Amino acid sequence: MGRQWLLAKREVASLRKSQSSGKYLREISVAAKHGGADPANNARLHAAIEKAKKESVPKDNIDRAIKKGAGIGDEKLVLEQIAFEGYAPHKIPVIVEVLTDNNNRTAPEIRTLFRKGQLGAGGSNKFLFDHVGLVEAYHPDAAADIEGAAIEAGANEVEALTHEGHEDIPEGVAGARFIAERTALHTVSQWLAANGWKVVTSEIGYIAKSFPEISAEHRAEVGEFLQALEDHDDVHRVWAALK
Repeated sequence: MGRQWLLAKREVASLRKSQSSGKYLREISVAAKHGGADPANNARLHAAIEKAKKESVPKDNIDRAIKKGAGIGDEKLVLEQIAFEGYAPHKIPVIVEVLTDNNNRTAPEIRTLFRKGQLGAGGSNKFLFDHVGLVEAYHPDAAADIEGAAIEAGANEVEALTHEGHEDIPEGVAGARFIAERTALHTVSQWLAANGWKVVTSEIGYIAKSFPEISAEHRAEVGEFLQALEDHDDVHRVWAALK
């Protein structure tokens, strides 16, 4: 029985790795479509490539995704980006961003996930979020001035990140999330990259304006629901009013 359980565990891990690889490649294609095929001039693309490499995504697959997104070669990107609004258990607002080549398939599947959470996906809630540019980065000098960097880069706000709260931030460094206007995303990313910061995420996203207080038990239920959304092949990002 133990060996059967081990085999099942390996199969699940392999499936999740395949799903993750697909999501990294879709992000690379979208980044190349919006910012060009040169990662030196496209911070979002550079960050996406670095994440894919970290997960051992083959270089040929990465190159193909870049060409597909940039419209270079025979393949062309046909993905549609759509945002679904809804609520996790205990009335936690959620925005789900998907990248899909068939919304007639994806939309009912996302709604089914919300129904399984006994909630339903209806109702607008974007007014509960700020739509912003987000740059996550770290500086090798743990004493680096993150507030000064935010001002110089042109970000509106900054908050510290640690390895414990963000796996892409190594230990013993100065980690930070820079929040900027959407139109300033590229400028902020470029300044940071040129001034000793390692950019690990550069994207347009949603930040909740407030975060409801919930118990540890309810938090676990919300976490299970959000993970079910994350596991869907077409889901690109899940934004929730949950700290």
